[in-house]
Amino acid sequence: MEILLILGVVIAAGFVLFSLARGLFYFSQGHKAQMDGTAHENQVMQNKMMMSRVKWQAITIMLLVLIGLFAAGK
Repeated sequence: MEILLILGVVIAAGFVLFSLARGLFYFSQGHKAQMDGTAHENQVMQNKMMMSRVKWQAITIMLLVLIGLFAAGK
């Protein structure tokens, strides 16, 4: 059971990193998007990536708490 939880933490942390990288990419494209007239779409994608990152961080933290609870119960 612990192995599955640890694997889940690694996968969820990978999604956190992926969401962070995509969010930073859209953030770095802000000036170009403003020049192209697509600033609104760029901001929407930044917000989506931020919410995705927060979601995956919450999932990762919950999995870490579960690991801690199982470790304390032994």
